[in-house]
Amino acid sequence: MHILIATDAQWVLNEVQAALDSPSTTFEVVTDGRKVAPAVAQRTPDIAILDLQVGSMGGMAITMDLRLDQSGGALPHVPVLMLLDRVADVHMARRSGANGWTIKPLDALRLRKAVREIAAGGCYAEGVPTAPEEVVEASVEEVAAEPTDVATADSAS
Repeated sequence: MHILIATDAQWVLNEVQAALDSPSTTFEVVTDGRKVAPAVAQRTPDIAILDLQVGSMGGMAITMDLRLDQSGGALPHVPVLMLLDRVADVHMARRSGANGWTIKPLDALRLRKAVREIAAGGCYAEGVPTAPEEVVEASVEEVAAEPTDVATADSAS
């Protein structure tokens, strides 16, 4: 497996490599977010692991850039695992087009599980208490159950 890691934090790089290193794994490390797309064009990784904050271009912007290049035919699809700083970042990760995310602090078991699921074509998400369909259904049910206080012109007089 070939893994592209985009981070400028040495501790993140150390933890990801320690968790995922094996005889059949190769790593490409990019410390400048603007260089991720050229690195993908040169050698397509099986998965890209993007830190939320990478110097001049963070994980959200990198993911959106990759998805834009993919939709325009300039790059192939690259599965993306984003490393988030907090639960509040989940919304942006979802909107950027990431295939999955994990929330720091990192641990080897979660990283391996996330990479395995995403590289196999699935997704991996942390920090999302309910499925999106459940949230929509709950919202619709709440709106339907709310009393209406709309007064008509006839009842107001």
